[in-house]
Amino acid sequence: MCLFFLNIQLRAQNQVLKKAVVDEQANSNSLKEELKQREQCLRKAEQEMDSLNFRNQQLAKRVELLQEELLTSEAKGKKSKNKGDSPSQPSFQTQSVFDEDLQKKIQENERLHIQFYEADELHRQQEAQLRARLQQLEKDAEQHQTVVDNLTSKYMDTIEKLQSEKARLEVKGQTLEREVKECRLRTEEWYVTISFIPEIQHLITLKARDAAGQAVSFIQDLVSALLNFHSYTEQRVHIYPLDSSIESISPLNQKFSQYLHENAAYVRPLEDGLLQLHQSITEDTVTVLETVSKLQDFSKSFSTYTSFLQKILPYQLKSFEEECEVPLCTASLNSKNRELQNDLKALTAVFEKLQNYISLLALPSESCTYCHKTTANHYTSSAVFTQLAACLHGLHDTTKELSKHYSQKVTLEQELPTVTQKLRTTNECLLSSLASLTNSTGKIATFFSNNLDFFASSAGYGPRGGAGSLNPLQAESMLSNKKKASAYILTRPETVPYTEALSNRRILTSSTESREGLMQQVQQSQEKIARLEQEKEHWLLEAQLARVRLEKESQRIVELEAQLSAALGGDSVTTTSSQTEKTGREVSHSTSVVGDEESREHLIKTHYMTRVADLTTQLQMSDSKAVHFHAECRALAKRLTIAEKSRETLTEEVKQANQNITRLQDELSTTKRSYEDQLSMMSDHLCSMNETLSKQREEIDTLKLGNKVRSLHFAYS
Repeated sequence: MCLFFLNIQLRAQNQVLKKAVVDEQANSNSLKEELKQREQCLRKAEQEMDSLNFRNQQLAKRVELLQEELLTSEAKGKKSKNKGDSPSQPSFQTQSVFDEDLQKKIQENERLHIQFYEADELHRQQEAQLRARLQQLEKDAEQHQTVVDNLTSKYMDTIEKLQSEKARLEVKGQTLEREVKECRLRTEEWYVTISFIPEIQHLITLKARDAAGQAVSFIQDLVSALLNFHSYTEQRVHIYPLDSSIESISPLNQKFSQYLHENAAYVRPLEDGLLQLHQSITEDTVTVLETVSKLQDFSKSFSTYTSFLQKILPYQLKSFEEECEVPLCTASLNSKNRELQNDLKALTAVFEKLQNYISLLALPSESCTYCHKTTANHYTSSAVFTQLAACLHGLHDTTKELSKHYSQKVTLEQELPTVTQKLRTTNECLLSSLASLTNSTGKIATFFSNNLDFFASSAGYGPRGGAGSLNPLQAESMLSNKKKASAYILTRPETVPYTEALSNRRILTSSTESREGLMQQVQQSQEKIARLEQEKEHWLLEAQLARVRLEKESQRIVELEAQLSAALGGDSVTTTSSQTEKTGREVSHSTSVVGDEESREHLIKTHYMTRVADLTTQLQMSDSKAVHFHAECRALAKRLTIAEKSRETLTEEVKQANQNITRLQDELSTTKRSYEDQLSMMSDHLCSMNETLSKQREEIDTLKLGNKVRSLHFAYS
């Protein structure tokens, strides 16, 4: 269990790092995609460059042709001059056209070269920036991976330490078990030594208390598994088939979730009832079915939980039917849901059988005065215990089938495309709770079968080894006599005085009340802080708007002053100009009002968009931290609970073993003293018998001698 909860903690803690690594990988992929796009742009620019080079070559060839034609035309012109012709004007015009065309092509070529150079430089800069950013992201990814590796190695070391500690505790537990076995053997030997003393039920009570203690530990595991199973079932109802964080679930599932939320009120009393039963079995009590009144309380708690299972069974069956109605539910998933429905029905039926047998055992015996009725009751109790053991094995088989079918269902759900991470985690937790439930029911069934002979035989034992009946009145009389006999050798245990207990209670009550008051003050302070933050945001926005209005009004005042100065500097102001200025002021005023409204709306929009982005970032960070801390707290709480339970169990076992040793030593010393007293009495009695025997022998010898004398006297006479 420790390793499992530690794995859950590791998964919860690694989620944040995995998310960061995934984000960095996504950024890296986006940058790589952008780099590919830049390379495509570069290839396009190179193609354009090649086309420009080709066109440049064509232009160069054309320029050469034009130059050749120009040379040819010049040569022809010279020849024509020599011949006396004058066609200079057309050749000059043709040359000027060619020069202009050549000049345009040269300018276009230069412009294209400049554009290509600028595009090449821009591409190189962007490529360098992207490569630098890619390197930085790769370094960050390596750092995150290093952190993940360090955490993995750290938690592996922690797992190794826990495994070594577990091995050490197992060795210690085995040592303590050997010591307990030795103490039991010594107890049995001493009991054989003092077997001539009138029979008492001391050892049977000790064995019953030991069995009840083991049953308490098993019931605690069962209660923990049931609590986890019901809680994770409630969590699954809120996730599948509809996610309650996105849309509302069906009314049936809402009611089912409400009932499951109350599971602790029905499951916890099972542990409390059996714990009270274990505490009621002490050395000063006679443990039989007729005198154990706390068994009735446990029976009532078990009956209440069975009623709870019967109440939620129809909702469980309907919830599986809703899952079958989902469009993505395959035929195999539908089949597994039907099997799970049958398993839940069987589980509820097994709990009903257990409740009936426990109720029969909890019924007080009303006819234990007569021997034949007590014997019949004993046989009935033995049969009930036998059936109860078989029913516990049936419960183990049912939970095993339920766990197997649920595991197959989860495997099929993992293949669905719509499965979420929350559903995966909840399914894993459900499987772990079912595994714990199967393990605990198996331990309970094995424990009950191993102690079935003791339970069946001790159901109706009497004060003389079962020779007679033992009703509650006889048990009370026997206990009173036992207390009077043990009052000479036992001392009263130390207790806390009544006044000190009252003061401690007052201190505890006052500390609890002060804690509740401080919690209320903290809650009120948090609400006040949230309200002040809202007011702060409101007044900041109002201040920004007031600043904008002040700037607008200042600008407007400056414009009005300028207009006023211009108006005062003129010679005359006509009515038409005044009306024109008035109309202009109204237009400018309306324009300024519209501009103020637009700027106000823009500022409000910008402010709230920024605020929403900040709150979204804070919410994501808070969610990740909350998940991390919640997983750590749950794992630490479970580890602490397990460690405390194991420590308390071992301490109680050692304490009981020491008490048994002390008690048996006292009984041995008492037995030795009784032996010595009996031996001294037998020695005195033997001495007196020897003296009496010697006197009788002397008298016999005297009588024989007298008879011989008489016979001789008669013979002579």
